[in-house]
Amino acid sequence: MRVLLTTYPERTHFLALVPLAWALRTAGHDVRVAVQPKFAPTVTQAGLTAAPVGRNSDLWQILGRYGHFLTDDPNDLGIPPPYDAVEREATAITWDYLVTGYARQVERWHKISNVPMIAGLVEFARQWKPDLVLWEPTTYAGPIAAKACGAVHGRVLLGPDIYGVARDHFLRLRAQRSPGEQHDPMADWLGACARKYGGEFGEDMVTGQFTVEQLPESLRLSANLRYLPMRYVPYGGQAVVPRWLRARPERPRVALTMGLTTSEHDIDQSEALREMLGGLAELDAEVVATVAEADQKRLGPLPGNIRMVSYVPLTALVPTCDVLVHHAGFGTLATTIPYAVPQLLLPTEHDAPMLGRMFAAQGAGLSLGPGEHSASHITAGVTRLLTESGFREGAAGLREEMLALPAPNEVVARIEDLVRSSSLVAHK
Repeated sequence: MRVLLTTYPERTHFLALVPLAWALRTAGHDVRVAVQPKFAPTVTQAGLTAAPVGRNSDLWQILGRYGHFLTDDPNDLGIPPPYDAVEREATAITWDYLVTGYARQVERWHKISNVPMIAGLVEFARQWKPDLVLWEPTTYAGPIAAKACGAVHGRVLLGPDIYGVARDHFLRLRAQRSPGEQHDPMADWLGACARKYGGEFGEDMVTGQFTVEQLPESLRLSANLRYLPMRYVPYGGQAVVPRWLRARPERPRVALTMGLTTSEHDIDQSEALREMLGGLAELDAEVVATVAEADQKRLGPLPGNIRMVSYVPLTALVPTCDVLVHHAGFGTLATTIPYAVPQLLLPTEHDAPMLGRMFAAQGAGLSLGPGEHSASHITAGVTRLLTESGFREGAAGLREEMLALPAPNEVVARIEDLVRSSSLVAHK
C-alpha cells in the first residue's frame, strides 16, 4: 500500500516517526513523507522519500515575534488550555473553559502550524492517492488530506495523549448541552477545511481513526480511542560514536542533556546550564554534558571533571552511565528507558513536568520542580541516585515494560489489518 506520513517541521517530532516509516518500507510498502520544502533535507537524510508541500513557515519565529502565544500568561510554559485538562479534576473542568481553550489554540497554534501545508498536502494526496495517512498529533493537515483523498488515517503520539483526553472531556460536556449550545471550535475549523475539499467533519479529524502509542503503560494517558501500543525505537539522525566512549570510565559517569530542540533553535540556556553544571561538578564523578556550541562559548572554562560535547548519540552514551540528568522530553526519556539507568529529571515546560512525575512514581528516578533546579538540589538528587539501589531496580522494571511492547515491524501488521478492515470507522 501507499503510506503518507506528515509532520510540521520540528526535527525531534520527525525523528520519532522514522522507525515506523522504515518498518512500513521493509514490509514492502511505498512510503512518502510530506513536509514543508525547507524540511525535505531532514527527511532524505533519514533515507526516506520526501514530498515537499505548501510553503515554509517557522512556528519558532512566530513564537519569538509575538511571545508565548499559547496562553495569555507569558510565564506559563505548561500544557496550554484546553489540553491541561489532563491535570485537573473532572469537576474543575467546565464547558466554557474547554471551548475558550480550543478557540485559542485553533487561532494561535493549529492554524499557524497547519495552514501553510494544507492546500499543498491535499493536492499531493489527491495526485498520489495514499491508502494510509499517518500524522503527528497536532499536524491536522494530515486528516484534512486523508478526508480529501479517501485514505485511512491515524495519529502517531509523541508523548502522553493530552489531546485525546482533553477531547474526551469536551465530548462528555458537549453531550450535556442543548443543540444550540454545542459550539465546537475544532469542528468549525476542521469541518470548513473538509468541506472545501469535498468532505465532512468527523471526530476522527481531531483524534484519528486509530492512534499509535509509543510509551509504556505506566507513562500513558489514554482516552476512549483505539490505540496500537508500539515500542519506541531510538533514532537520532546522523551520528558518530566518539573514541573516548570505548574506554570504561574510572569514576561513576553522569550525563547531562537538555535535548535537541533548544540547541537547534539556538535558545540561550547558559544561565541554567551554569547552575546545573555547578552542582554536578561537586560530585566525585565524570560528567559528560551535551551542550550546543553557542552555549559552550557562553559558559567558558569549567571544572576538569566535566566533559562538554556538542552532540553524542544517547544510545552510545547512556549504557556507559550511572545516572542521567535531563529535561524529561519525550524523545530523551523514551530513548533512555531501555538502558535501565536511574534518571534525575529537570522538567520545565509543556507535558515534561507531568511525564517527570509519572516517571518518578515508578521508582526509576527523581523529578525536580521548576523551582528546584539549584546546584544543591541537583547534587543531592544525583547523590541519591548513585547510592540508593532501589532506583536502579525501578529503572529495570520500566525497561522491561518498554521492551515488552511490540516492535514497529510487528505493529505494521496490525496497521495493515486496520487499513484492510471494512469495519474501520471514525469515532463518533
